[in-house]
Amino acid sequence: MMTLIAIFFPCISFLLRGKILTSLLCLILQLTLIGWLPAAIWAVISLQNSRADRRNEKLIRAMRNGR
Repeated sequence: MMTLIAIFFPCISFLLRGKILTSLLCLILQLTLIGWLPAAIWAVISLQNSRADRRNEKLIRAMRNGR
């Protein structure tokens, strides 16, 4: 669901994740028709990186608790 939001509404994707300044910058970028595609790509990549960071943190916590 968040991936679709990131594609169609890139600035909303950042806003829902609590990144207000990034959301404003993305909104300025997507106001131009040419900037929409880079903004969507940026939002999707940022979302994927955020998910990977959470997954890595979970793995690190599991490894520390397993010792």
